[in-house]
Amino acid sequence: MEKMQKTIGILTSGGDAPGMNAAVRSVVRTALYKGMRVIGIRRGYSGLLARDMVEMNLRSVCDTLHRGGTVLYSARCPEFRDDAGVERGKEVCVEIGIDGLVVIGGDGSFRGARDLSIKGIPCIGIPGTIDNDIACSDYTIGFDTAVNTVMDMVDKLRDTSQSHDRCTIVEVMGRRCGDIALHSGIACGAVAILVPEVPFSIDAIVEKMQRTLSTGKKHFIIIVAEGVVNVNGIGSVQDIANEIQARTGVEARSTILGHVQRGGAPTARERVLASEMGHYAVELLEQGIGNRVIASKDNKIVDYDILEALNMKREFNKRLYQIADEISI
Repeated sequence: MEKMQKTIGILTSGGDAPGMNAAVRSVVRTALYKGMRVIGIRRGYSGLLARDMVEMNLRSVCDTLHRGGTVLYSARCPEFRDDAGVERGKEVCVEIGIDGLVVIGGDGSFRGARDLSIKGIPCIGIPGTIDNDIACSDYTIGFDTAVNTVMDMVDKLRDTSQSHDRCTIVEVMGRRCGDIALHSGIACGAVAILVPEVPFSIDAIVEKMQRTLSTGKKHFIIIVAEGVVNVNGIGSVQDIANEIQARTGVEARSTILGHVQRGGAPTARERVLASEMGHYAVELLEQGIGNRVIASKDNKIVDYDILEALNMKREFNKRLYQIADEISI
């Protein structure tokens, strides 16, 4: 009896991230190499419920490796938070003949993948988010590119900051995770890095700037993650700028980088990581394995049970934060 051809679906969900296209490309090319059919689902779980799909071939992902964003588009799907929405998603998969699903996104996307897996549709999650806030993985697709984008922008800001002897306070993305701020702050030589994981003190920042001023340096960069909690009544980067200027006499300006951090061509590291993860996801589905999240751990590509991955607690790199503080003098 001839074995039926396996069909897998792929979608990107939640916030877009550079490198998602590289992951999609890897999934599609790997699956086709293994003799599978691939159904591209547009606009995440919303597209699944709306049956917004297209069968993908080798040319569907041609010239996408270097592109930011996601060729499959992305969207939030409130309906998928309810069991009725997940049940509808399962019914669509059965109707279309999708044997397994690759979901590229963050924690919310993985919850949908877990729920579908429980209902009998094997799902594999690939971490795609610039925030690097997936606890089971050392790095997520999009993070390295976002850090490089911030570094490039701050290097440009430093030129004008140096020309006018200013302090430039830059807000970067990271509502619950300060990794973009930490890594870009070290890469840009920031005098202070403010992250949600570590309470900050304006007094400490002012004291550090005054020490540095005494050594002859007159311009400064401060990196602030958007999720930094309100401390001492200071609730925005402009508030921080005003306070620093009032207490040090150094002219201070604030800049919010915003969604520029989500865009741009993915770095080489991103493209390689996404390609590895996409290939591994197809290997799991080929074996009928679902309810797993792909992760990069200690420079190896591994997988975890989705529920286990969701319950993991992310550990902030305090050692790296300490290094940043000690060398920014």
